[in-house]
Amino acid sequence: MNDIAPSSVPPAADSEARLDMLAGLSRRLLDHALAEGTDQAEVSCSEDTGLNVNVRMGEVETVESTRDRGIAVTVYFGGRKGSASTADLREDSLQATIQQACAIARHTEHDPAAGLADAGLMATDIREFDSWHPWDLDADHAIELALACEQAGRDHDPRLENSDGASVGSGSSLSVYANSHGFVGRERSTQHSLGCALIAGRGEGMQRDGWYSIALSADELESAATIGRKAAERAVSRLAPRQVPTGEYPVLYSAEVARSLVGHLLGAVSGGALYRRASFLVDSAGTQLFPEWFGIEELPFLPRGFRSASFDAEGVATRESPLVRAGVLQRYILGSYSARRLGLQTTANAGGVHNLQVASNAGDLDSMIAGMGRGLLVTELMGQGVNNITGDYSRGAAGFWIEDGRIQYPVDGITIAGNLRKMFAAIEAVGSDVDTRSHVRTGSILVGRMTVAGEG
Repeated sequence: MNDIAPSSVPPAADSEARLDMLAGLSRRLLDHALAEGTDQAEVSCSEDTGLNVNVRMGEVETVESTRDRGIAVTVYFGGRKGSASTADLREDSLQATIQQACAIARHTEHDPAAGLADAGLMATDIREFDSWHPWDLDADHAIELALACEQAGRDHDPRLENSDGASVGSGSSLSVYANSHGFVGRERSTQHSLGCALIAGRGEGMQRDGWYSIALSADELESAATIGRKAAERAVSRLAPRQVPTGEYPVLYSAEVARSLVGHLLGAVSGGALYRRASFLVDSAGTQLFPEWFGIEELPFLPRGFRSASFDAEGVATRESPLVRAGVLQRYILGSYSARRLGLQTTANAGGVHNLQVASNAGDLDSMIAGMGRGLLVTELMGQGVNNITGDYSRGAAGFWIEDGRIQYPVDGITIAGNLRKMFAAIEAVGSDVDTRSHVRTGSILVGRMTVAGEG
């Protein structure tokens, strides 16, 4: 039975009224900015609230309640841009913010790519995505959940003598984006989490691992007991790690780390890296990067999606579209500025991508392990050894050695290396074990051959 109950009386029941206030404030700021002689202007207003609790070894470490507000104004005089921000709603402070933005713009260099996204691209169909689920969570209940989660994990196995703690978080966000094209977009969302990290063993043989659950609605979180137990099982499974001989082997990325490979792709096909020519995938749109069965779709309209949205950070209407189809890179990740620098059109990705789904062609993790025969299962990555310009890839890793289609023992202190372009082409399978705790939804990914640096 889940020990997490959804709110019956939302703590932010006035969210619509607050959005009305932010929308009205945005329109006033735009009017003031245009009165200063600007050609174009845009305003972003947000209000965020949150509660975060951390416990460790049965004791409360931190309880943090947050309430933040942000107002950002950007103005354009031709190709000159200026931005300023404030959290103060007093009229004199708002006027000073506009004047600061204008003063900055008047002293910047002309940039022909600067300016709002084209007016004809603004979203007109603003949808709801079932993303507003406030949790009536007070500090006492949050502490109770965190303590129960940690205790469930520590009770699971006597080798769990230490803990990195458990945490509970709940937050809500209201935001309005408006610009001088007449566009006003409103969004509201909630996000809740519960996690635990435990330490197994003693001395130099200690191993740490954990588990967490995250959702837009509290009733979709895994129970505290389940999270604690999974954290315990993962930590204990890593005890007594061994090395593996240095060589070239198949490498299976578990689902929770596989999305990092998608992240490297996104970084390489994002507009900023491309117009600076700081990417190994410059001029790669329309080329075969992956096997023919491989695909990635952007799905901005998913109910309860972590990044569902009707419009991007510039008000441009989002749309479902492939990023990779039949292994071919279909497009880049562009906002209006980077698109202009590249002589292209925005892909409605100002502010990032909106829910990516990687196509699966294989079964769950167990079946992928059975099918790979011999190689490395990676469950943790360390370090940032990725060169976005060359695609060279080298990261510390931990996980499990696979022999005869079964996990044999944990491994630690190894490095996996390759080149991302070659790694993308060498992907042999994507599992059906999709990790849904992110806006990048993928199962485990098997790369047919990589260099594994272990002993010898």
